[in-house]
Amino acid sequence: MTTTRGTILVLPGGGYSRLADHEGEPIAHWLRGLGWDARVVRYPVGVRHPMPLDAVRAEVAAERAAGASVVGVIGFSAGGHLAGHAALAPSAPHERPDFAVLSYPVTSFVGAPHVRSRAVLVGDDPSVADVPVQHSYVLAQALAAARVPHELHVFPGDIHGVGLASGTAAAAWTGLCTDWLTRWDAEL
Repeated sequence: MTTTRGTILVLPGGGYSRLADHEGEPIAHWLRGLGWDARVVRYPVGVRHPMPLDAVRAEVAAERAAGASVVGVIGFSAGGHLAGHAALAPSAPHERPDFAVLSYPVTSFVGAPHVRSRAVLVGDDPSVADVPVQHSYVLAQALAAARVPHELHVFPGDIHGVGLASGTAAAAWTGLCTDWLTRWDAEL
């Protein structure tokens, strides 16, 4: 499908040890329905940093080389960590996405990190296995302090690994994200 909106690369979660299918193609299909060229990036898993990040940067650069004027990323859990890292870590401009959507992301390995993701990516850690919402609050505070436009939506319950979240309170995220993408696109 040819679009004028741009490309969104979908980064499924899976603790950097696998790719969660329900956070891949269903998300890309939904985004294509909104007029975006969207595809799943099958980044390397079971490998150490920076291999997954380098793979995403290469995909962003390839999209730009193919003529995409706008390239965004959307990631879930470990894929959310990767999307955030791609958007915020220093890199060449052609490797950096224009925007990022992070869904229940691992945003830090400090405090109570997601043990499996941390172990695969950087080595063992004895901390509890969790992706605490507090890390998203800290990220939002840092973005606000740096005057980076952002939104944070938190839903009730233990919502993690739900993809499109059909049948849950978090199902509203797709409407909120659609609205945000429309506003972002209008500002171009």
